[in-house]
Amino acid sequence: MSAAEPSVDLALARAHGLADDEWERILEILGRTPSYSELGIFSVMWSEHCSYKSSKLHLKQLPTRAEFVLEGPGENAGAIAIGDGLAAVFKIESHNHPSFVEPKQGAATGVGGILRDIFTMGARPVASLDSIRFGPLDDARHRHLLAGVVEGIGSYGNCVGVATVGGETGFHECYRGNILVNAFNVGIVDADRIFRATASGVGNPVIYAGSKTGRDGIHGASLLASAEFDEESDAKRPTVQVGDPFTEKCLIEACLELMRTDSIVGIQDMGAAGLTCSSFEMASRGGTGIEMNLDRVPRRAAGMTPYELLLSESQERMLLVARDGEEERVCEVFHRWGLDAMVVGRVTADGRMRIHSDGEEVVDIPVDPVAASSPELDRPAREPAELRERQKLDPTSVAPEEDPEAALEALLDTPELGSKAWIWRQYDQLVQGNTVLGPGGDAALVRVKREDGTPTRKALALSVDCNPRFCFLDPRTGTLAAVAEAARNVACTGARPMALTNCLNFGNPEKPEIMWQLREAIRALGEAAEALGTPVVSGNVSLYNETLGVPIHPTPTVAMVGLLDDWERHAVSHFTAPDLAVVLLGETREELGGSLWLARRRGLEQGAPPAVDLPAELRLQRLLARGVAEGLITSAHDVSEGGLAVALAECCITGPERLGAEIELADRLRPDALLFGESTGRVVAAGADAAALLAAAEAGGVPARAIGRTGGDRLRIGDGRGDAWIDAGLARLHRLWSNALPRRLAEPGEGA
Repeated sequence: MSAAEPSVDLALARAHGLADDEWERILEILGRTPSYSELGIFSVMWSEHCSYKSSKLHLKQLPTRAEFVLEGPGENAGAIAIGDGLAAVFKIESHNHPSFVEPKQGAATGVGGILRDIFTMGARPVASLDSIRFGPLDDARHRHLLAGVVEGIGSYGNCVGVATVGGETGFHECYRGNILVNAFNVGIVDADRIFRATASGVGNPVIYAGSKTGRDGIHGASLLASAEFDEESDAKRPTVQVGDPFTEKCLIEACLELMRTDSIVGIQDMGAAGLTCSSFEMASRGGTGIEMNLDRVPRRAAGMTPYELLLSESQERMLLVARDGEEERVCEVFHRWGLDAMVVGRVTADGRMRIHSDGEEVVDIPVDPVAASSPELDRPAREPAELRERQKLDPTSVAPEEDPEAALEALLDTPELGSKAWIWRQYDQLVQGNTVLGPGGDAALVRVKREDGTPTRKALALSVDCNPRFCFLDPRTGTLAAVAEAARNVACTGARPMALTNCLNFGNPEKPEIMWQLREAIRALGEAAEALGTPVVSGNVSLYNETLGVPIHPTPTVAMVGLLDDWERHAVSHFTAPDLAVVLLGETREELGGSLWLARRRGLEQGAPPAVDLPAELRLQRLLARGVAEGLITSAHDVSEGGLAVALAECCITGPERLGAEIELADRLRPDALLFGESTGRVVAAGADAAALLAAAEAGGVPARAIGRTGGDRLRIGDGRGDAWIDAGLARLHRLWSNALPRRLAEPGEGA
């Protein structure tokens, strides 16, 4: 042990986030006290962020297989076959804690990390989504956090040349102490050229490639992303990584060039826990060991210790296993792209990680107990005592809405429902030339091209969704709703939902109430994925999202990928022409629980969230695919947050030209529930032939009725008895909606 290294004991292990029983297990595995570097390795590999120790027992129940699934959970990303010999590779991940500490770099490196997960599989990244959530914008800090996160996402994606085509942005008091930044990416690869993160072939060289290693990001995974925030969180700023998108672009091109050869056996990015995680996970998957010399690791800081080199999370770095004899060819490609590349080790047969530095062996650890057989916890779970009380809502005690038009205007003016153009206009949505539908609609639509640029007729539909209020009131129903909404949004384009990836954002799992929320959400995720035929092919779990003991609302974010066979036959979410029939698909029930209207207009966040009927959702998705393909549906917009009145207003004001509608709703429901309730499984569709669409709906078992026609410059919603609940000019609605964010950020708005 170097004289500069601290003495390793139980106290130091605790300071590294290890539990007492984990310390005892380390002593048993090694038969001795670990070195300082070995302690660091155990602390990051057994951290919540890397080991999933609180969730992996429950994640095993998720449906992950289908005939089109080429790669499920366990690799860097999931992959599905999409025809024409191609595959879509995709995943969503969190960068919550770093983004709260340092918003621009935290968000930027989140984007960089998810891009590496995709091209590590051999796929060219083609499109990104983001799901970001903040506290109220009357808080100056959250205005700063929003601006920094958006700048980080935009600057990284724009510079690296990958379009950001959609996403979601939410605001709620529960995120005041802990924001969420979830990043999604999808790439395209030949289905028979998918690469895995496996260290196989005894004697094969292990190659470090990319940027040099510095001291940024040390313990980002174990002590920043695997613990609650407290008064000292700002002191963790040095643990946030710093990204360089221009280096990442070179790394993408170098890796994809090499992947067109037979030189590479396995490859993994150095993300969380850096060199440690990549080497141990690759060896674990291959059933092998690795012998490594840290003296050969390129570095940008003098005097770095083995501990620092192993735990650094410096960005834009890869670890490769090449075929023996191909070292020079591999390194030459990286050097030609201006990147460092160096053989740092060899694959061994003994299943151990042996690491040397300055002529000394500083690490000698069996691989399997650190990686594949890391701790797996069955934590106690208990339903929150206040949950049943929270779900109670007596509708008669809720004052009826006296001015529905004012309520609509107020909802469109909220940060939750207002236009997010201020955000997505900072993103390059068109780079690579694949974007058919960009931000602002229900789902993005991206054309599929081969690696050589040859276009196909296919397109991928992409959506990311979650309603945290629903999940707070009932984690199971809220998660069912998240999966259903993500699939419904994809289906609104005419695409068939295929598979999903998820990011499970929760509080401290050591609290039984939080663990119960997580367990319920995972069960519901599996139930919905099974029912809708959309297997879970990848994902991420982000826990300890709480500050000073106050957790976020459960936020199981779902990103859905769908396939459209002909990209030219798609629907949009806004009305496209006058004199089209407007048809409401799905059933409206008297459900006010969990609605934004109830929260914003009555100050209540309670009640049971709307029920989710998964078989009905599946029938609706099939109807949408058929209706769009046959030309019966030209526009389709999901009815979700804000309810039917908000959905109709969005259909009128979100297109390139505002187009009104005359609507009649003859339902004998409570008017505020009819207008602003958030019953699931509904879509506002428009087409030229109402009779044909209604017939198709009847044949498909989907409730449907014609409710009006498009045209004019007003949205009128009548009560079916000659009076109008709402009769609003589109110019005013658009002005309120388009300025909802800018006026809170003191930014120029869009005018009328």
